[in-house]
Amino acid sequence: MEENRIEDEDGDVIESLTNSQHPPLPPHRKTHSYSSQQSVSSNLTTTKRNTFRKHSLDETANKNIDSFYDSSDDELFPYNKSNSSSVARSGSTGKELQEYLNQFVDPKPLSPPQPLSVPLSVPDEKDEDGGGDVNRDTGPLPEFIASGGGTGIFKVPLRAAVHPGRPPCLELRPHPFRETQVGWFLRTIASTENQLWAGQECGVRFWNFEDAYEPGCGIGSRTRRGDEDTAPFHESAPTAPTLCLIVDAGNRLIWSGHKDGRIKSWKMDQSVDDNNPFKEGFTWHAHRGPVLSMVMTSYGDVWSGSEGGVVKIWPWEAIEKSLTLTVEERHMASLAVERSYIDLKSQVTYNGVCSISGSDVRFMLSDNSRGKVWSAGHLSFALWDARTRELLKVFNIEGQIENRVDMSSLPDTSLEDEMKVKFVSASKKEKSQGTFSFFQRSRNALMGAADAVRRVAAKGAFGDDHRRTEALALTVDGMIWTGCTNGLLVQWDGNGTRLQEFQHHSSAVQSFCTFGTRIWVGYASGTVQVIDLKGNLLGGWVAHSSPIIKMAVGAGYVFSLASHGGIRGWSITSPGPIDNILRSELSAKESLYTVFENLKILTGTWNVGQGRASHDSLISWLGSVASEVGIIVVGLQEVEMGAGFLAMSAAKETVGLEGSAIGQWWLDTIGKTLDEGTTFERVGSRQLAGLLISVWVRKNLKPHVGDVDAAAVPCGFGRAIGNKGAVGLRMRVYDRMICFINCHFAAHLEAVNRRNADFDHVFRTMVFSRPSNLLSSSGMMRYLFLSCSLACSAYIFWLVHYFGLPFVLSVAAGVSSAVQMIRGANVHAEDGKPELSEADMVVFMGDFNYRLHSISYDEARDFVSQRCFDWLWERDQLRAEMKAGKVFQGMREGQILFPPTYKFERHLPGLAGYDAGEKKRIPAWCDRILYRDNRSTSSSECNLDCPIVSSILQYEARMDVTDSDHKPVRCIFSVDIARVDKSIRRQEFGKIISSHEKIRSSLEQLHYIPETIVSTNNIILQNQDMSILRITNKCGNDNVLFGVFCEGQTTVNEDGQASDHRPRGSFGFPRWLEVTPGTGIIKPGQIVEVSVRHEDFHTLEEFVDGIPQNWWCEDTRDKEVILVVSVRGSCSIETRNHRVRVRHCFSSKSGRLDSKSNNSKRTPSSVLQRSDVQPLNGSSDVVDDLRNLHSP
Repeated sequence: MEENRIEDEDGDVIESLTNSQHPPLPPHRKTHSYSSQQSVSSNLTTTKRNTFRKHSLDETANKNIDSFYDSSDDELFPYNKSNSSSVARSGSTGKELQEYLNQFVDPKPLSPPQPLSVPLSVPDEKDEDGGGDVNRDTGPLPEFIASGGGTGIFKVPLRAAVHPGRPPCLELRPHPFRETQVGWFLRTIASTENQLWAGQECGVRFWNFEDAYEPGCGIGSRTRRGDEDTAPFHESAPTAPTLCLIVDAGNRLIWSGHKDGRIKSWKMDQSVDDNNPFKEGFTWHAHRGPVLSMVMTSYGDVWSGSEGGVVKIWPWEAIEKSLTLTVEERHMASLAVERSYIDLKSQVTYNGVCSISGSDVRFMLSDNSRGKVWSAGHLSFALWDARTRELLKVFNIEGQIENRVDMSSLPDTSLEDEMKVKFVSASKKEKSQGTFSFFQRSRNALMGAADAVRRVAAKGAFGDDHRRTEALALTVDGMIWTGCTNGLLVQWDGNGTRLQEFQHHSSAVQSFCTFGTRIWVGYASGTVQVIDLKGNLLGGWVAHSSPIIKMAVGAGYVFSLASHGGIRGWSITSPGPIDNILRSELSAKESLYTVFENLKILTGTWNVGQGRASHDSLISWLGSVASEVGIIVVGLQEVEMGAGFLAMSAAKETVGLEGSAIGQWWLDTIGKTLDEGTTFERVGSRQLAGLLISVWVRKNLKPHVGDVDAAAVPCGFGRAIGNKGAVGLRMRVYDRMICFINCHFAAHLEAVNRRNADFDHVFRTMVFSRPSNLLSSSGMMRYLFLSCSLACSAYIFWLVHYFGLPFVLSVAAGVSSAVQMIRGANVHAEDGKPELSEADMVVFMGDFNYRLHSISYDEARDFVSQRCFDWLWERDQLRAEMKAGKVFQGMREGQILFPPTYKFERHLPGLAGYDAGEKKRIPAWCDRILYRDNRSTSSSECNLDCPIVSSILQYEARMDVTDSDHKPVRCIFSVDIARVDKSIRRQEFGKIISSHEKIRSSLEQLHYIPETIVSTNNIILQNQDMSILRITNKCGNDNVLFGVFCEGQTTVNEDGQASDHRPRGSFGFPRWLEVTPGTGIIKPGQIVEVSVRHEDFHTLEEFVDGIPQNWWCEDTRDKEVILVVSVRGSCSIETRNHRVRVRHCFSSKSGRLDSKSNNSKRTPSSVLQRSDVQPLNGSSDVVDDLRNLHSP
């Protein structure tokens, strides 16, 4: 490495090698040194090594000399796997050593060697430069295994046919590759009795539960990429992105809100044609912005929320009229519905002051127990009356009532003032202090800005960022639960009073789902937790590898949707005994769904020394073997260096920008060498200053490769500048995670501890992520960094001129370190384990900069000229540190059969190119490639417990390439992968569920319904009258969960007969009827009283474009509704319904009652007509008893 390159001279005091400076050679080698060997061959007395060399290094090395492999070296293990014969390791005998020495005397063929992994061979003419095809057809190379790989973060990740740390699941939609989901990402899910619906970026889709265990269509079918193993589903015609879904069970409809502001309806039971996508039934334009949230209230109205705090109500009366019209009449009906809305934000705005928050309405919830509606942003809530539509309360996330004005239009000066303090210039008397004072103030301003960013980031962009509401749910006991970004779970009562909080996980809460007495919580870390109604943790597991954005209950499963688009179904009994049975049965059928794959991976590393490669060099390095591999990974170091470039690169990193023109030149040039676009496709790349890594995949392998994520870790100048560090790419190959890391560590012979620390820092802190979106929720922070980096860039060149390199980099480091702090703060690794620890295979490549110790320049060249690389390897710092377990713990490296790759004079061929200048740097293997797979022992076989088993087919340096002071190195891996056929396993999962006797008997509890008694099935009300409906739990050991809804409403004819009952939206109540509580829990032996009350509601206000236009008189004929009391057990998926007929009768004399006389004509509930008490037990229902009444 040339002197003008930037090295890590700052930091800790450099320590010497921790191991002995003169490690002992193997015993048999002590009496047969390099000098003594030459003495035997030439019959000369022993002379000094540096005077013995008779030949010139400019000449070709002795062709009778081959690289020596001593099987007694217990660090080199012959490769061993199930399809290879095991090779015994034994010590070298005197006979073997004598045969080795005889090579120098008589160039006769060697006697048959002992059984080694790599046979001894004599290099031919094309291998004289060390660049031949070594071991291409001779089997895997022996491997050196570093110590320390079995514990801590370096332990091989646990793998199994069925994950031992979580319940077995129904994989309805296996994790698709992210690249296949562009424009098709799933955003939300909702469940009906027999279907699961999902909203996606281009419409909606649904699965029928009866097809949930069926196999997918597979690769090559008509199914879109990413859904090859998905259970059969049906998809709609393209629409704008779907943001929210609600279920209208009363009318068998699904309502969807879209990014273009439209609301659409979809029929649940429509006939579908696999060749033609289904279409929406009815639609209207609801908002100017996106429909962010929707809910259907207990009175059947549709409420929708959008940006800027806008909440609109779409009355059911207007929607119902439109649904009864023909398709030809729908257009005019849509216009009528669009004009029927009620704008709640306008109604609570007086004299320009709005009572609710102006933030986006992200969440809406209908409290059917009390007839209320919650609308919420991230930091505030509003509570509404669902019947009267009045605003009841506005409060913040702390539960404090807010009498607020709309703050969205007011400037937020707190952050602005803080930044002004940091950027303000010095006093006027300092302005004339000259150039140095100007730049000193500039530096202070920049460093102050970085400090301000750090402090702002520490408390969040808006101060309360860590307490933002991210999820909202209603439980059966009438409590409301909210989840926050800091993992906090908050319990509220129905009136908006904050009761208590719980903390079971540090990651952000993303979704809620409730079933019975259990609450399911989905976190950003991919973890699912199950808690009870008191907040006690019942269980938890890692359900997905990405955030769980939505959950829904259906068919006995809790379905979780991850942000990557995968959907898994978890038994509602989990965690429970069924999980262990399923795990055992699925594991026993492992052979049925296990598929084995093999691929070849070419990895190459090259320190290009700020140069550019010729086409011939790239052909020699990569192109000559590209036809034999499926994946090519290239790591480059020192693509571009220099103070200005490094500082600018650090500034760009702060706002998520990376890359350079020279880096792009390398990508394009290598792409041309690999026939990119025809044979290979580039799937990912990452550049950090002079470090560049990129991956190309063969086209026929591309369907099995995806989810490519990038990472970068700077290690230079305060861990903030990228002159040293690492860049990495992570990808899924055949559903297994493989990471490739390109490194450049600290230079100089004595900096061993610095290099070890660099590796440890990279391994522990490397975090993979997709390119971030500046417009995301975290985008505002990046704008703050942008201001700092732009200011930094403006001063770069002036600072270089006046103050030199250290000052520039210290400024850039100040800004860059703030970014690193933010990125580190956003990591939510499980148990603090690095992401690299969880990969199935990790490959490290690069200029590690480890040198040869305790050897002189002349001695090293002598060993190289005789190709005695094994003795040089004894002096290798990296080998010593790996053997001591201080670096690359547990990783493997192939046997080195090529000369040291550093340092060479450019454009000098052969071994004569080693540095012969004034410094005479000692040759060293700086450029290396190491790896770790799933094997915990060398004899592990490839299976689902050890899914990746790799071997090294080729490990060599291309000595004929002279474009840099380093030689490029390449390594070809043969990778065996065991993967799961998701379709077959889903089928086997279904067979076990349906046929296993223990599971079937365990699931019987899901059909158990406690004995319950409802006090009446017939109620008559008059104006503003109230009746009490009593529900009794006769069971002595289980709670009863009940809910009351309206099955339909009709008017009573003059002859006393009722016409057809028509349901409102989502079985909502008519506006004249109030039922409280609508849901609840009845403890064993207890009774719950439900009040059924008639409300004075003679008139209804009609709205047009949000403005009340007129008043019209309500129909005063007698009315009748059918209430349904639905009961089930605390863990039951089945319900039993009891129907109660409620009739509202006006005065027989007048036919309608005046509001002034209502009180005098009210009938007390004690004299209401009642039927006999009806027990709810057995399999029968009370429907038969209602046949004597008028059929609905």
